[in-house]
Amino acid sequence: MIYKQFKDKKLSLLGMGNMRLPTKEVDGAKVIDWEKGREIIDYAYNNGINYFDTAFRYHGGESELFVGDALSKYPRDTWYIASKFPGHMMKFEGHKLGFKGYLSNFHCDTPADVFNEQLEKCKVDHFDFYLLHNLCESAYDFYTNEELGVVEYFKKMRDEGKITHLGFSSHGRADTIDKFLTKYEGVFEFVQIQLNYLDAKLQDAMSKYKVIWEKHGIPVIVMEPVRGGRLINLPQKSAEQLKAVAPDATAASWAFRYFQNLPGVQVVLSGMTTMEQIVENVDIFSKENPLSDIELKTLDEIVNDMLKLVPCTGCRYCTEECPMGLDIPKLIAIYNEVKNDGDMLSFNMDVNKDEENPARCIGCGACSSICPQSIDIPSIMSEFADILAKK
Repeated sequence: MIYKQFKDKKLSLLGMGNMRLPTKEVDGAKVIDWEKGREIIDYAYNNGINYFDTAFRYHGGESELFVGDALSKYPRDTWYIASKFPGHMMKFEGHKLGFKGYLSNFHCDTPADVFNEQLEKCKVDHFDFYLLHNLCESAYDFYTNEELGVVEYFKKMRDEGKITHLGFSSHGRADTIDKFLTKYEGVFEFVQIQLNYLDAKLQDAMSKYKVIWEKHGIPVIVMEPVRGGRLINLPQKSAEQLKAVAPDATAASWAFRYFQNLPGVQVVLSGMTTMEQIVENVDIFSKENPLSDIELKTLDEIVNDMLKLVPCTGCRYCTEECPMGLDIPKLIAIYNEVKNDGDMLSFNMDVNKDEENPARCIGCGACSSICPQSIDIPSIMSEFADILAKK
C-alpha cells in the first residue's frame, strides 16, 4: 500500500468510502449487508487501508453504525475514521436549527445534537477527520452564519480533542471554495472534492484542486475517482483507445493511477461494493506507477470525446426528493448511452414500464435543487422522453 504523510500520520493513498456498501433487501427496503460489508472492511484493514470515510446520511444513516461496528474489533490507534456534519441538508431560520427536504422529520436544536449522535453511532470518543458536508453555493450562508456558529463549534470540538483534524467536502465552484478558505484561513486542514480525469475538465475540478493545493497549501481528499463506476464502464471507442496503449491495464487502473501524478492528493476514496473491486484496487495502490506523458495524452483525448455526457455520479440524492419515485441515476446512465452510442438495443431496462419512464417526470425541480452536480434533471428527463417517444 502506498502511504502519504499527513502531519504526524501516514495515511493510505487508497481510502475506504462507505456510501456504496453491499446491500440486501429486508422487508422491501435496501439495507447494508453487514456480513459482506465486514468482509470488505476486513480485507481493507488487513491490506493496509487505514482511512475510512462515512457520513451522517450514507445508507439512510446506517453507514456510521456499520463502520463503527466493523472497525471496533481493531486497535483504535491503527485506523482513522472520517465523518461529516450534514449542514448542506440543514436550515437556520428564526433562530431555530433544523433539517430540510427529506430529512425534515429529524429533530436537532444544536450542531452538538448531530455530532454527539455520530460519535455514539461510530463507537468512538473522537473523529480523526471531521468534515462540514458539501460546502457549496447553497450551503455557504448556513456554514458562515455567525449566530449559529457552526465553524466555531467544531473548532471547539477540535480544541477539546473530539476532532483531530477538521476539513470540509465540497461540490461547489472553485471561487466559492477559495472564498471559504480565505474567510477561515488556518482553520481547515484538508478539503474533499470530486476529482477524476473526466471531471478535471467537465466540472473544472482542476481549478478547485489548484485553489486548494497550490494557493492555500491544503491537501486534497478525492471522492468519486471513477465517477460512480462511469470511468470503469467506458464507451467502446474509449476502452479500445486505452487497450491500444496498455493492453493489460484495466480501466480502473487508469483512473486510479491518474492521482499519482497529482502531489496534492492525500487520499483517494473508493466506494467498494464487492470483494473483486477491493482486491483490484488494493493491487493498483500497492505500487508507485504514475501515468506517462503518452498515457496522459490518451486520457485527454478520451475526455474530449466524453464531454457530452451528463455528469451524474449516482449519489442518488435526487431519488430521495423525487415525488414520482423515478430512478434518476439509472435513467441518466441510459440517456448518456443513447446520446453517446445511439444504441437502444443495449439497454438493460424496459423503458416502457410506466414507473421507469422519464415521461413520468412532472418537472418540479426538487431533484435539481439537491443535485451536487447542479444537473438540470427535468430538462434531461424531458429530452429523454422525447427521444423514446420517437422510437
